[in-house]
Amino acid sequence: MSIRIYGNRAIKTLPGQATRPTPAKVREALFNIWQGRVSGCRWLDLCAGSGAMGAEALCRGASVVVGIEQSGSACRIVQTNWQTVAKPEQTFHIIRGEVGKKLQGLTLAPFDLVYFDPPYSAGLYGKVLKTLIQKSLLTAGAIVAAEYTPEHWQPESLEGLKLQRTKRYGLTNLAFFDAQ
Repeated sequence: MSIRIYGNRAIKTLPGQATRPTPAKVREALFNIWQGRVSGCRWLDLCAGSGAMGAEALCRGASVVVGIEQSGSACRIVQTNWQTVAKPEQTFHIIRGEVGKKLQGLTLAPFDLVYFDPPYSAGLYGKVLKTLIQKSLLTAGAIVAAEYTPEHWQPESLEGLKLQRTKRYGLTNLAFFDAQ
């Protein structure tokens, strides 16, 4: 199975909904909001799934893209997808493992833009967002976007991360936080 990203490029996805790719409408909206910030940025893709968001960031000129994904088969797809779209001057890394644990030892920081799309019911939101701050994984002025459903999480500001706004795109919601 495949989906299309920026520049009408096809990337692979795992069959079924195990990695629940971010809908094209949401990807387009996010990159429209962040236009002008992606080129040259350091991008962190948490719960990377198919790697579509990181692939979009690479296509739009991110200098570094790092993804964390628990599924081994998804990591292989992400590696393939990012190799397909990355230019020689761009670097990328996919890290396999549980996002909370892998963030604890992440040495590739800090990041300018973070996209966080966890399994909605996994209860990862607070833990992961706090870790981003506690481990100094964000640059000054970094922005974090978290995909969620209101049934599983209600976004709110945290010490070091200020909730700026929420947006709804059909069944998908995004919460935008500014690093303080």
